[in-house]
Amino acid sequence: MSEHAASPAPDGPEIASPGIERLMAIMARLRDPVTGCEWDTVQTFATIAPYTIEEAYEVADAIARNDLADLKDELGDLLLQVIFHSRIAQERGAFDLAEVIAGICDKMERRHPHIFRGAEDGGHHLWEQIKAEERGSKGTSGTLDGVAIGLPALTRAEKLQKRAARTGFDWPDPSGARAKIDEELAEVETAETDSDRAEEIGDLLFAMVNWSRKLGIDPEAALRAANMKFETRFRAMEAQAGDSFVGLDLDAKESLWQVAKAMKTNCSSG
Repeated sequence: MSEHAASPAPDGPEIASPGIERLMAIMARLRDPVTGCEWDTVQTFATIAPYTIEEAYEVADAIARNDLADLKDELGDLLLQVIFHSRIAQERGAFDLAEVIAGICDKMERRHPHIFRGAEDGGHHLWEQIKAEERGSKGTSGTLDGVAIGLPALTRAEKLQKRAARTGFDWPDPSGARAKIDEELAEVETAETDSDRAEEIGDLLFAMVNWSRKLGIDPEAALRAANMKFETRFRAMEAQAGDSFVGLDLDAKESLWQVAKAMKTNCSSG
């Protein structure tokens, strides 16, 4: 594939934004094998992937904090990752950014036929049907095909369970999922080896995700909120005790924890 920082893909959109063209030119310069950056030039899809995931989480974090200034910055970092991967692919003659944009445009129009193609029917059920047809056209027709391995474990567990549920393999109500938790907890407690115990803990977590799903709760969001709550309370404990915190016994730390919980409750009620 020839060098073309802003050329259109066949039948695809032109990349007309001066900002996008500038960012593409910066990445091309950084990747130049002679005059480029010694770090950027040696990167691959695999080495960049962790940064891509990290940037996506930082976008989510900015949203959770309602920090729009930070969100703007983090979206730029995430966009850079798209440019980076596209540049590597272009150098290999696989595809370029214009083709990436054309592909997602085609996909969005294809998955919304009632909006873009004059179809009478539409909605989420049709979206899922079209996605299934797309997987079939790629030779991946299994129910669980296409659930990305790189997803956070809780999110991936929920997606696997939702896929399985479409085939009828699901509890009819939350009570079955809740009973499974007790069963898995008992198996954790009776496990005799570390490897068996680790496996049973995994099954227990999977069962917790299933129950959460049946209750209509996003397990990833729920755990994220629990993490933030723990962090807030722990920081409050440290602030109360100052430099003496580490040397306190467990009972003293528990007392600080209860004070931190009460502080949060009072703030919420006020």
